[in-house]
Amino acid sequence: MKEIQFNHTLPIQLRFNDVDKFGHVNNTVYFSFCDLGKTEYFASVCPDVNWEKDGIVVVHIEADFLAQIYGSDPIAIQTAVTEIGTKSFHLAQRVVNTETKEVKCTCTSVMVTYDLIKHESKPLTDKWIEAICKFEGKDLRKHQLG
Repeated sequence: MKEIQFNHTLPIQLRFNDVDKFGHVNNTVYFSFCDLGKTEYFASVCPDVNWEKDGIVVVHIEADFLAQIYGSDPIAIQTAVTEIGTKSFHLAQRVVNTETKEVKCTCTSVMVTYDLIKHESKPLTDKWIEAICKFEGKDLRKHQLG
């Protein structure tokens, strides 16, 4: 993952059922960490999120599992928006050990904003775009990228 500034970090409390019979967190659980991270990111960064109307859905996701997580490891999920289109945006996330700073997993995804009432994709609002760009400290709109 290229050098990304992660301004949003969410500590994760590992649960007993996150750990498989090999004593480490199962790879499938990492995606639930990513889901928690993106939900908290948008709830805290974007104004006027209405989870009954505003959906944010994954249309593509990739993960690289770099190191095992054990049940006693202190971990967090870090989230950053890296690019914004009209209806979609790109997320970069990583799971890190909060004590050693070791990166355990990196994940990139393409997300689409979705109208849960009309059941169709919808453009990101200007308020959300402005809030995300301000939080990330740069203009992330595609037309601004070179």
